[in-house]
Amino acid sequence: MWWGLLCALGAACAYGVASVMQSVAARATDTGAAGVDPKLLVHVLGQWKFVLGLLLDVLGFVAQIAALHVLPLFVVQAALAASLAVTAVAARFLGVRLGRREWAAVGVVCAGLALLGAAAESEGSDPVGLGFRFTLIGAVAVLGVAGVVAGKASRRIRTPALGLVAGLCFGVVAIAGRIIPSLAPLDLLTDPATYTVAVAGGLAMLFYATALQRGSVTTSTAMMVLGETVFPSLVGVLVLGDRTRPGFAVVAVAGFALAVLAALALARFGEPATEPRTETKPTVIP
Repeated sequence: MWWGLLCALGAACAYGVASVMQSVAARATDTGAAGVDPKLLVHVLGQWKFVLGLLLDVLGFVAQIAALHVLPLFVVQAALAASLAVTAVAARFLGVRLGRREWAAVGVVCAGLALLGAAAESEGSDPVGLGFRFTLIGAVAVLGVAGVVAGKASRRIRTPALGLVAGLCFGVVAIAGRIIPSLAPLDLLTDPATYTVAVAGGLAMLFYATALQRGSVTTSTAMMVLGETVFPSLVGVLVLGDRTRPGFAVVAVAGFALAVLAALALARFGEPATEPRTETKPTVIP
């Protein structure tokens, strides 16, 4: 079980670094179009920072899949929310000073994950049928429409809505990855969950990149964390048979709440550094 938690934390580290690199690339790209523009992904793929971030995402996803086959969804997704703590600590080495509140939030994230690790029970997922797999495909279609609609909304609504839809898409990726029974090539090609992962992952990156480009990174990241943690965790408990060790339910709830809330407090560290502004004094002509 503990190696599964290590895989989840490794995925969080990979995702944390990748999100910063991708946010820098997204903000440096302008397609000139309003709303959600698929060309944004084409443009950012031409930037090495985004490509390197994408490679880190792939490594993180492999580690996430390994963790999902050992740990409950609520443990893995809460651990992934800790990627914001990774980003905050990394910011410290880039010259960004963390205040007492930020360090306290990093400590709370670690404490929450420790509680989750102590409360989690290692076991496989309850089997699901073809109907559940097609339900996930339908959910991806609904989220795709919701993301397009959100991209046309006013700025005040657009950013949090796109972040939330992106998070829900990432949540679908986690659920689909959890129900994939085998990583054998033939099993992957014949399982609808594999294609759900691909489509939902692509939509998630598109909507999140759009939110990063056109709105507050803090708001986008916070809403994404909510979507990718709460939704799949509920599905895991209600449908996939996730449970805690006997008598540790309260500990698990407390750990999950602490980890996610503290991660939300660190959401602003998903924002790329900007060049400091220098004030110039007006020239006085005698």
